[in-house]
Amino acid sequence: MSQTDKGTLLVVDDDDAFRESMALEFSDRGYKVIGAEDHRAALGMAALHRPDFAVVDLRLGGERGLEVLTDLVERLPGIRSVVLTGYGSIATAVEAIKIGAVHYLTKPVDPDLLEASLHKEQADPTVPVVASPPSLAKHEREYIEYVLAGTGGNISEAARRLGLHRQSLQRKLRKYPPRR
Repeated sequence: MSQTDKGTLLVVDDDDAFRESMALEFSDRGYKVIGAEDHRAALGMAALHRPDFAVVDLRLGGERGLEVLTDLVERLPGIRSVVLTGYGSIATAVEAIKIGAVHYLTKPVDPDLLEASLHKEQADPTVPVVASPPSLAKHEREYIEYVLAGTGGNISEAARRLGLHRQSLQRKLRKYPPRR
């Protein structure tokens, strides 16, 4: 494969903005990127496009990403997959690797690390997995910042996307000041 044809990458994540950002990032790197928001869409896209690589979120709304991974590996035995999560645990990391993932990374993920992980020959046992997940408050603040960034800092639009009243979002922003 040439530098501009690195293969097809399937991104399975229920967050539209995350899928779009991965599509832009990896298209620029020479991959054909296809996205799916759930288990059913992922299997359909996999059957249609036969991807070389997959990035699968551990939590897909009410579904488990590991079930998607299991079905992808079963249908496409050579697929190189990385599982992403904002809620890392040793148990799910081990399960993901046993199913067939080549790596398990926590969000937010560095695109360079993600790309390198897709090309590893085997899982890297030295990658640290957080033994206890970060606090709910930290996740909430990170998600709020992510949504705010997606709206260009528009608090009213961010509140709408989060399903909050504008004043509730402002209180949360005051409660958890930005990280420095």
